[in-house]
Amino acid sequence: MLYKIWMSIVKEFLLLKRDLGGLIILFIMPLILVITVTIIQDSTFKTVSDNKIQILLVDNDKGSVSKTVFDNLQKNNAFDIITQIDNQPITEEVAKENVYKGKFKLAIVIPKDLSVDLQAKVDQNVQNIVSKMGFTDSIAEPKTSKVLQQKEVKLYFDPAVQMSFKTSVMNAIDKMISQIETKSIYTTFQNQLGEENAQFEQKSFITFKEIIPRINNKEVLPNSVQHNVPAWTLFAIFFIVIPLSINIVKEKSQGTFVRLLTNPTSNLIIIIGKTITYLMICMIQFYMMVAVAIFLFPHIGLPSLNVEGHLFLMSVVALFSGFGAIGFGILLGTIASTQEQSAPFGATSVIILAAVGGVWVPVFAMPKIMQIIAKSSPMNWGLEAFYDVLLRNGSFVEIIPKISLLFLFFIITTSIALFYDKKKRTV
Repeated sequence: MLYKIWMSIVKEFLLLKRDLGGLIILFIMPLILVITVTIIQDSTFKTVSDNKIQILLVDNDKGSVSKTVFDNLQKNNAFDIITQIDNQPITEEVAKENVYKGKFKLAIVIPKDLSVDLQAKVDQNVQNIVSKMGFTDSIAEPKTSKVLQQKEVKLYFDPAVQMSFKTSVMNAIDKMISQIETKSIYTTFQNQLGEENAQFEQKSFITFKEIIPRINNKEVLPNSVQHNVPAWTLFAIFFIVIPLSINIVKEKSQGTFVRLLTNPTSNLIIIIGKTITYLMICMIQFYMMVAVAIFLFPHIGLPSLNVEGHLFLMSVVALFSGFGAIGFGILLGTIASTQEQSAPFGATSVIILAAVGGVWVPVFAMPKIMQIIAKSSPMNWGLEAFYDVLLRNGSFVEIIPKISLLFLFFIITTSIALFYDKKKRTV
C-alpha cells in the first residue's frame, strides 16, 4: 500500500512538472501579492505617515477660533495645511472646485465671525446662569440678548475618498471645536466671577491609554506584516484549488483516471497521493512567505515578521488549512467535466471565500448577516487560527476548534467527491 501511495505521489509531481509555468505562478504570484499589499497597507499601521495629506483651509473668521484650528491641524503630522493657491487666499468656491476635481482630498471652510459669535453666545449662556445663581448684584446686568444663528464649519471631500477617512476627519474636527467651546466657557466664567475667585483646570480629566499585550516582557505591537502575511498565505494555500482541480479534470478527459482504476488500486489511494503531494506544496508556500517576511521585508522598509515561539503552531495551522484547500480542490475537480468549468469556478470561489472570510475586509466591519456567513468560510477558520497564534499568543488547545473544522471540511468534501465519483461510474 505504501508503494502505491508513493507512486501516486510521483505521478502527481510528474503532472505538475509538465506545467512549470503554472507551478511558478503558484509560488511567485503569492509572494508578489503579499509584498505589494503589505507595502500599500503599511502606512495605515504607522502612527506617523511619511506622506502628508494636503488639505485646503478657507479662513473667513480671522479670529481666535480659526487660529486655534489652524495651529492644531499644523501640529498634526498627517496634514499639510494650504491657505493660498498661486499666492492668492483661497475662497470657498476655489476650494470646492479643486476638491471636487480631485486635486485635494479635503477643504475646511471656517465661517465668518465664528470667534466673535461663539464668544457672544458663551457670554449669553454664562450671564443667564450667573443671574439665576443670584450674583446679579455684584455683576453688571447682562446686555439685551441678540439672536445668534448656529455656525457651520463646512467640509468638502473628494468624492473618491473612503468613508473611513471622512469619519476620522470629522470626528477630529468636532473634538477640536468642542475643546475650543469648552475653553471659552471656562474663560468667560473666570472673567465673570473674577480671576482671583475661580481657577479652572482646563486640561482633560479623562484620558485614554492603550494597554499593549506583552510576551516575554516585550510589548507586541500589531503591524501590517502580522496582519497581511497570514491572510495572503492562506489565500495562496487555497489557490492550489485551481491546479489540483484542473489536473483531476485532465486525468478524466485524457483517460488516465480510467487506466488507474483498471489497476488494483482504489480511488482512496489516488486521493491520498494527491493530498500528500499538495500538502507538500502548501507547506513550501507557507515557509516561502514566512522567509520573505523575515529576511526580505526589513530591506524594503517593512517590519520583520516576528515568529519567535510561534513557528510550530503556525505550521500546524498552515497544514490544516492545506487540508481544507485540498478537499475543496478534489471536490471541484471531481464534479467539473472540463477545465473551462473548473478553472474559472475555482478562481472565483477562492476569491469569494477570501472576501467572506475576512482576508480583504475585517469581519467586524461587515454587516451583521455577513459576519454570520463569514463563520462558515474555511478561510475564516484558518485566518482566526493564525491570528490566535501570532497576535493573541494562543496555545495549541485554543486553535484546536478551528483546525478541527478545517480537517472536518476536508473529510466532508473528500467523502462527497468519492461518493459522487462512485455514483457516476455505477450509473
